[in-house]
Amino acid sequence: MTGTGTHPSGVILASFPERNGRPSVTYRNAGDSFLLVEFGEMVFDLTMSFRVLGLDDAIKRHRPAGLIETIPALRSILINYDSRQIGVRDLIDFVEDRYEHLPPFENLVVPSRIVELPIAFDDKWTREAIARYVQYQRADAPNVIDGTNSKYAAMYNGLRDEEEFFSYIMATDWWNAALGFFPGLPFAYPLDPRYAVVLPKYNPTRHWTPAGTIGIAGPCLAIYPVESAGGYQIFGHTVPIYDPQQRNPAFRESPVLLRPGDRLRFRPRVTDEELEAMIQAVYDGTYQYRIDETATFDVGAYLTFLKEVEPEAEAFRRRQAEAAARVPVP
Repeated sequence: MTGTGTHPSGVILASFPERNGRPSVTYRNAGDSFLLVEFGEMVFDLTMSFRVLGLDDAIKRHRPAGLIETIPALRSILINYDSRQIGVRDLIDFVEDRYEHLPPFENLVVPSRIVELPIAFDDKWTREAIARYVQYQRADAPNVIDGTNSKYAAMYNGLRDEEEFFSYIMATDWWNAALGFFPGLPFAYPLDPRYAVVLPKYNPTRHWTPAGTIGIAGPCLAIYPVESAGGYQIFGHTVPIYDPQQRNPAFRESPVLLRPGDRLRFRPRVTDEELEAMIQAVYDGTYQYRIDETATFDVGAYLTFLKEVEPEAEAFRRRQAEAAARVPVP
């Protein structure tokens, strides 16, 4: 392997500075069969996910012998490989070649399914989790108002009420940058900055959260795939995104519904009773998930959109900051 910034041994196998508009890259040893590829600086930048998924797609389309799996995240890709078929140095050279041949960022188009999920707000499952928290963990939690987190979420973001908060959740697509923690849990971020609500985490963390619960912490939205502890502010519920029994056709290929690069849309808004019937239909195999399998994401068009809405987005960020300064943090 050649090039400045290479490392002959150790945890860091190679590193390359920013070049030709492409962020820096660090290649880390992650054991006998894994290579961790990290991009740029350790700061939050949603657009880094577009580069990562563009490279991930290129790696899969030109996959070398010995490549087992790629696991993209917000600013990294974990590559599982068979060292008997490809050496780590050859793998690094391959990834570097694919990275160098990516189109310019503004011309990048990446696979991005559109996944529509129904949502029930302030549903009975979410209220039960919050009630347990108040009863057994923290009776004076400032983020619990009238048995929900939704009024607090509206106050923290400078919105009129919980209904306006709900409208913001439904107004934007949510970019699933990665899956992690429990099986198939999405880390999703709002693509429209005019509706980019933010929230602090619970303190302390809840002991129990029902599967299907939707919550936000910081700018990140998550759907809990299984019953678990949790620290996100919770406000809604949706249909299953994980089924190890694979009872619905949507889970035929994998027990995990979502993929990195999916755009989540929460619609339609439904009642508890309607959602309960949908959940049962998932498990009896009759529910039809609404997924556009062929959709793509045009990075250049999105960058243009961001410039167009920046004045509105900045106005919302100022309103958020002013509101958050007045609201107690858990």
